[in-house]
Amino acid sequence: MYFGRVVGRVWATVKSPHLEGQRLLVVQPLSPELENRGKPIICTDCVGAGSGELIYWVRGKEASFPFLPQEPPVDTTVVGIVDSVHLQGAPEPVPALAADAKRPKAHKPSRKS
Repeated sequence: MYFGRVVGRVWATVKSPHLEGQRLLVVQPLSPELENRGKPIICTDCVGAGSGELIYWVRGKEASFPFLPQEPPVDTTVVGIVDSVHLQGAPEPVPALAADAKRPKAHKPSRKS
């Protein structure tokens, strides 16, 4: 798994039928210290990540696993959203979100037995 930050979104009107309904995000790969590494990449999204969020992504065959039983032709997928990063020797956690972006808490419906 790799760190990245969502920097944009892709809209495609013509694409493989296997990608219908899949969100495509532009992700800037990051080092563990959250510094840019390399060029931005395009990832499918299985977690609902938003612009500016710190995420982790996978590459290779594993990128299609979140969409099973379908196996879309993808080689990179966002599989998680990072809340904070704790580095050895750092005085305090590195915030995952940009200072001006805030992620609302997810609503969890109650279950009645």
